[in-house]
Amino acid sequence: MELTIKDLDVSFIQGDREAHALRGINLTVGKGEIHSLVGESGSGKTVTSTCIMGLLPSPPVRINKGEIFLDDINLLSLSEEDQRKIRGMKIAMVFQEPAKYLNPTLKIGVQITESLILHLGMSKTAAEEKALDILTTVGLGGGKRILHSYPHELSGGMKQRAMIAIAISCNPLFLIADEPTTALDVTLQEQILELIMDLRNKLSMGTLFISHDLRVVHDISDRISVIYAGKIVENSSKTELFAHPMHPYSRLLLKSIPDAEKRGTRLVTIPGKVPDAENIPPGCAFHPRCPFAEDICKIEEPEMKEYQEGHSAACHFCGTGKIQ
Repeated sequence: MELTIKDLDVSFIQGDREAHALRGINLTVGKGEIHSLVGESGSGKTVTSTCIMGLLPSPPVRINKGEIFLDDINLLSLSEEDQRKIRGMKIAMVFQEPAKYLNPTLKIGVQITESLILHLGMSKTAAEEKALDILTTVGLGGGKRILHSYPHELSGGMKQRAMIAIAISCNPLFLIADEPTTALDVTLQEQILELIMDLRNKLSMGTLFISHDLRVVHDISDRISVIYAGKIVENSSKTELFAHPMHPYSRLLLKSIPDAEKRGTRLVTIPGKVPDAENIPPGCAFHPRCPFAEDICKIEEPEMKEYQEGHSAACHFCGTGKIQ
């Protein structure tokens, strides 16, 4: 199942104030593809994911324009009831910090089986048997003990696996993973990434993987889109992006990754911060932080252009040799 976002523009409105969170997002995730959306905090990653899931409250959220298609279904045109039918069955989401989203008063088994009973019409007994299989799939052996455990009785990594178990319980065709490894140590991060790749291979799920860390997405991604101030500034295959980043922001993100071979040298940082969604700079939103910016960058917003097959970027100086 393919996900296509077309010119998605979203604002948060409070009185006469407007925060322009997404400014024309275009993104396609193919069937069975892991497509990563990468950017700093505040760039619009989570707003994109929750908009896909239909979880943004209106008000204060206003969708100014755009479409989100899951194959031929326009998710933005669905009623709330139809959205609930889609969630869990065709599209599911794994949230960051699972402790916030797992119900602390319900056992893990109940939180898995309720979707099976609601969406698939299973009996309680059949749903529990299915839940045991799902827990095994996500690497939580000793299923019956986990089934009867409360979230506080599980470690951080086990909670995240339980969250993934809930998300895939009804065999969705598309998965959104929003920073699923943020609160985990390096070993658990690797295990969760391997689990997502394994599930993609077994279930042929398309996956939108959201992260602020290019190190995390290096091994898991087929394609990567880089987002900045509510707009995608580069879109490429993983291999091409890491070998030949075109946008200055992508280049600086890659240079800021700690490297053991450069131990003892000063870490490259990006000056400044992502602009507030209420005060997006004119022209290219990245120009106040960009070492290559010229006058045109302060006035004219660059268009997204394809410079090589499957590799697009939005910068006035891409392909000119100026960006090194």
